[in-house]
Amino acid sequence: MYGIARDRHFIRFHCMFIISSVVSSSIPSKPVSISYPVGSQAILPCNWMPQLYNVPIHHIQWQTPDDTVFEQKGEQRWQAPEFKGRVEVPEEKLQEGDCSLIVHDVQLGDVGLYESFVVVESAGTKRRVFLQSVQLSVYDHKSKVSLGVGEDMNLKLYTPKAMRVVFQKRSSKEWTVLWVRGDKANNHHFKEAERVLVIKGLRMDHSGTYKVLDFHGGSVNTVNLMVEEVAGTQTLSQIHQKQEAVGKSFHNRSSILLIIFVLQISLLIQYQH
Repeated sequence: MYGIARDRHFIRFHCMFIISSVVSSSIPSKPVSISYPVGSQAILPCNWMPQLYNVPIHHIQWQTPDDTVFEQKGEQRWQAPEFKGRVEVPEEKLQEGDCSLIVHDVQLGDVGLYESFVVVESAGTKRRVFLQSVQLSVYDHKSKVSLGVGEDMNLKLYTPKAMRVVFQKRSSKEWTVLWVRGDKANNHHFKEAERVLVIKGLRMDHSGTYKVLDFHGGSVNTVNLMVEEVAGTQTLSQIHQKQEAVGKSFHNRSSILLIIFVLQISLLIQYQH
């Protein structure tokens, strides 16, 4: 990446260009609709070849209706602060006609309309040519999971921007904070490289809804968990009930045997008399 001074120079160039450039060429185009899950890599399609065949392209711009997202001229690049380190147009693909914007770790806040332009220089003049508009939608992850008592649940966070995990029991309307990024008091095992929060030794009362939230409180991942008893495992209550049932059965059998024994003795005495 380039130094601060060079970035500032490029930003000044960008502003001067906007002021001095002629009105952009505009071709009506219906936005291409694309949708990606939060935390994934999104590709906003763009191709300049059909409109500008055999024209060398070195200057590409991507913007929303409100602001510039990304601009690249040769080796100079500029990214909006909220997209810093997350957007690119690969130079080798650009020369082949592919000006698609790659958005890494796409977020809920990235939703919106994006437009691409190229700046063409010819005979000392510059003109900005509209290429493509793209409507980006971003959705959160949702799933239902069934696990057994004593097992571990690997709760996927999907993005480094996941900040909190909250939990709601099936029988409750209240949400409890289970994990906060950077909090040393967290009781659950966090695998940062895998973007996973491990909840160990599940119990029946762990059944409920788990939500992964981003910095703005938006939902990244929602998991509805059902914890079930595993075959061969018994609760303390079940063990006591089984012991009581066995005891009653033994008592009943003993009583029957005693009655039979008494009857046999009675018959034997009568026979001797």
